[in-house]
Amino acid sequence: MTATPTTLAHARHCTDSELLTVISSHFLAGKRRVFAGIGLPTLAVALAARTTSPLIEQIYESGVCGAHPHKLPETIADSSLATGAEAILSMSTLFGYVLQGGHVDVGFLGAAQIDRHGSLNSSVIGPWDQPQVRLPGSGGAIEVMANSQEVFVVLRRHDPRSLVNQLDFCTSPSLVRARQAHPKVPTRGKGVTTVITNLGVLRADQDGELRLAAVHEGVSIREVVAATGWPLQLSDSVEVLSPPTAEELQLLREEVDPARVYLR
Repeated sequence: MTATPTTLAHARHCTDSELLTVISSHFLAGKRRVFAGIGLPTLAVALAARTTSPLIEQIYESGVCGAHPHKLPETIADSSLATGAEAILSMSTLFGYVLQGGHVDVGFLGAAQIDRHGSLNSSVIGPWDQPQVRLPGSGGAIEVMANSQEVFVVLRRHDPRSLVNQLDFCTSPSLVRARQAHPKVPTRGKGVTTVITNLGVLRADQDGELRLAAVHEGVSIREVVAATGWPLQLSDSVEVLSPPTAEELQLLREEVDPARVYLR
């Protein structure tokens, strides 16, 4: 019998949210300036600040740079972000000088759908005129995609509805898609380099196509390929990731997110 992500999570003694957060914090090791969306990206940065990347600086779309909140923010306008922040800028200054100036090492985003080159959909599921689901939209994601040195994406669910051959709507085009539309379009950075899901990790090759680079313990390569909406290619070697340690889970549950703001 093939194990489902839910049974695998129980076998690891952690939830998918905890797994994704811990693995994401590993990939943030040594990163400095991170423009992270609310949700699991924010949680992963908070954990990384206590473990793999103590000098990490989180940037919020509201204009807060180098935030040191005493609790996890629930929105980009949470008042806790202001106290102790390195700087609070106007949004035009943040986007015009910090992001577009090339000072963001990692843009860390979520999405409803992603394609093989890292284009994202966070607008609608289904036809634009009559969508099945209407989503929040871009926010700053399109600017983050275009101007960060690289982009990480975290997805709670790895299945053909989320990792798709063709997006229902392209909210944030990958660098590959942008260049196909306008060959001379100015781009910065590498676009999406890393996608972290509840089944494994995809990394971009030199042409920008996402390939399977790692699977979580207990997950087979065949399962991940079957759960992907395009013919997923493999990296030269596919790593098996170690599950979160007891110490990481205790830190996450008791110190980083004891109120379960983002943990499920």
